[in-house]
Amino acid sequence: MKVGFIGLGKMGSGMARNLLKAGHNLIVYNRTRSHAEPLEREGAKVAAIPADAAGGVQVLITMLADDHAVEEMLTGENGAMEALAPGAVHISMSTISVALSRKLDQLHQEKQQCYVAAPVFGRPDAAAAAKLFIVAAAKPEHINECRTLFEAMGQKLFVVSDQPAAANLMKLSGNFLISTVIESLAETFALIRKAGHDPAKFLEVMTESLFNAPVYRNYGAMIASNKFEPAGFKLPLGLKDNRLVLAAAEENSVSMPIASLIRDRFLSALANGLGEQDWAAIARVSYENAGLK
Repeated sequence: MKVGFIGLGKMGSGMARNLLKAGHNLIVYNRTRSHAEPLEREGAKVAAIPADAAGGVQVLITMLADDHAVEEMLTGENGAMEALAPGAVHISMSTISVALSRKLDQLHQEKQQCYVAAPVFGRPDAAAAAKLFIVAAAKPEHINECRTLFEAMGQKLFVVSDQPAAANLMKLSGNFLISTVIESLAETFALIRKAGHDPAKFLEVMTESLFNAPVYRNYGAMIASNKFEPAGFKLPLGLKDNRLVLAAAEENSVSMPIASLIRDRFLSALANGLGEQDWAAIARVSYENAGLK
């Protein structure tokens, strides 16, 4: 399949590489060209502008940091949407707002293009290993057209609705749950450490009994060791997703007080210079509040 791919950050580079390995004909674009050069050496073509990554492809995939980046790449100067052919599919795999997903769906319909929202759960190592969990929503025929691509990038595909924005809401809600796990681990480890006990031993007890899941093991290990670099998912991105889930909650008149608390944790962490660290570094706010370093 001829595929365009825009966004070659820590997640996108691994995803694009797996499409190449699966034998797809790939043309890629990244604002910083040097990120595209390793894929060029592996057989991908490199586009000079976003539109060049969309012209003549059957499917265009975007994997970008936020709403602004997605809109700029699609509808800004030399944007990809104008070059995408009628009937071609755009798969948005970024974590974006529900509002933008609805807007993209409408814009693509107006241009007789197809739109699939398919955000992912997984960190860069999972992207590189084709172990992502993909949450997709669109008309069934559009999802079926893209199944071979999803199989090349992920270990499991969840089809949740024929309304694309549903996938984005579920992704944001899932990230909210992860942030509550991080916050709960942070508060608990602060207590264990302040009482003079070994947080690593406590983590062992929890993950080998009640909470034997990757989210507890992986984030628990970071928090227990108080080490948050290199960042797999930088703290400002966590704040962005927190802001988006609160916006969705407000639209639906749903109170989410824990999300508001975690927003304040993110802001405190940023104020203390932790913006380049993993989003789990909000744990340091709990440590500092407990008088720990």
